[in-house]
Amino acid sequence: MMIKRLQSASMSEEYQQAIEYLYGFVNFEHRRIDQYSAENISLERPEKLLKFLGEPQYKYRSIHIAGTKGKGSVAAMVTACLRASGQRVGLYTSPHLQDFRDRIRIVTPGDGDGRISQEQVVRAVEALKPAVTLFPDLTWYELVTAMAFLHFAGEGVDVAVIEVGLGGRLDATNVITPLVSVITSISLDHTALLGDTLAEIAREKGGIIKPGVPVIVAAQESEVIEQLSAIAHDQNAALTVAGRDWLYEPDPLTRTAAVPGSIKTSQEIVITSAPGSSIIKVPSTFFLGLLGRHQQNNAVVALATLDSLAGTFPELNMETIREGLANVEWPGRLQILSQGPGKPTLLLDCAHNVDSAEKLAFTLANDFYFEDLWLVVGVTVDKDVPGILKALRNLSDRIILTTSSHPRATQPAELLQLAREIGYEATSSQSVDEAVIMAWQSAGVGDIICVTGSIFVVGDLLNHWESLQFDLNIRDQAYSGS
Repeated sequence: MMIKRLQSASMSEEYQQAIEYLYGFVNFEHRRIDQYSAENISLERPEKLLKFLGEPQYKYRSIHIAGTKGKGSVAAMVTACLRASGQRVGLYTSPHLQDFRDRIRIVTPGDGDGRISQEQVVRAVEALKPAVTLFPDLTWYELVTAMAFLHFAGEGVDVAVIEVGLGGRLDATNVITPLVSVITSISLDHTALLGDTLAEIAREKGGIIKPGVPVIVAAQESEVIEQLSAIAHDQNAALTVAGRDWLYEPDPLTRTAAVPGSIKTSQEIVITSAPGSSIIKVPSTFFLGLLGRHQQNNAVVALATLDSLAGTFPELNMETIREGLANVEWPGRLQILSQGPGKPTLLLDCAHNVDSAEKLAFTLANDFYFEDLWLVVGVTVDKDVPGILKALRNLSDRIILTTSSHPRATQPAELLQLAREIGYEATSSQSVDEAVIMAWQSAGVGDIICVTGSIFVVGDLLNHWESLQFDLNIRDQAYSGS
C-alpha cells in the first residue's frame, strides 16, 4: 500500500521516495492478516535477509522486550537508564507515534531524541534494495527491522533495546540473541491472531525466550506465569518475576485534593526485596518520570532487567538508574499536552485495549481531580471497542467518537452507536482535530479532556498540535509534558 505523498518543506524528495518504496510492501500494520502463522509471518525471510546484509544484529549487544502492555514504557525506562550511564543505546519500537523515524533511534548522553535522519533512511533503503530481488515476499516490517539493525551496527551502538512488534515467536525481531529477554504485562489483545486465552497469548510472547538467556517477567495472572515458567524451564533460562521475586512498596493511593484540573505529577516506589541483586540496594527509593500506577509495575520490571546487566555495563549504578527513571519520557502515555489557569487540561493516553483502558480509568480516578471529564476516543477495528468504552464509562458519560488517518480505524458512526448503547451522551467527529475543538468549546475550567484509544489517534493530534493551538486560542499558554 502506498502512503499519501506529503508535501512538506521538512521532508526531502529522496526521503519521500524511500518511505513510499517501503510502503509498497505488504504491511500487516495497515491491513489485518488472516492467521498468525509461518505462512504469513516467517522468521526464515528475515534470517536470510540479515545474513545477506552481514548479520548486523550480532554486532552489538541487545535487550529483547515483548508483552501486550508496557513493553514500550519498559523499553523507554531501560534506555533512559543506560543513556544516563553513558551508553550509546539503539531503540527500536513500533508502531510510530508521529513520524516513521520515531521507530529507530540512537539515544546518547548528548542526544535524548536520536531519531534516524532522513538521509540515513534513504541510505538504508538503498542498501536493502538488492536483497528485495533475491528474497521475494519480504514484508514492510521485515525490511524496517533490518533497517534498524543495519543502522545500529553502522553507528556502533553499545547496546540496542528491541521491542517486539506483534506476538514474539514469529516476530521479525526474534532473530537476535539478547543479553536478557523481557516480557511485560500480558492481556487479551489480537486474540484472532495470538489466541483467545491468556495461556495461548503467553505461549506466543514466550517465543522470545532463548536457551540460557535470563528472562524478566512482569507480575502476571497465574496461567501466564505457568506458561512462561514452562518455556523458560525447557530453554534452561533463569526466570525472574517482578512482584514475586522483586517486591516493592507502591506509592500510596492518595486522591488529589486540590483545585479541579490538578494532577499528581510524581510518584515513587520503594524496592523492598531484590534477590541476588548486585546493583539495587534494599531498601531503595526511586522516583518515576512517567505518570500512572501501572508504571510502578513497569519500573520494577525495568529495575530487574537493569540489574541483570550488572558487570556488562560497569557505569550502570544506583545513581544513573535513579537519574534515568526520574527523567524518562514516553510521549502519548498519560502525556499532559496543555494545562494552565483559566482553561481545561488536555491529556493524551494510548489506551488501545481493555486492560489499558482500565488502567487509564484507575489513574484518572485516583491521581487526577476534575469537575468533569470529556473523552475523545478512536479505536482500530481489531480491538474490543465495547470493552474499552465500558472501562471508561463510570468516569464520564460525555464522549466524542472520532477516527484517525490509519486504514484500520473504526468509523465514528459505528463507534457512536456502540457508545450510545452503553449509555454515553455521545457525539461524533470525522477528525481528531475537530473532536478536540468540540470538547474544548464545551469543557469548563477545571475539566479534563482525555484523548485516548488508538495510538494513531494520539499521533494524529500530536502531529497537528502546533496549528491546532491557534484554533484553541492557547498558543501562548500551551506546553508539552511527558
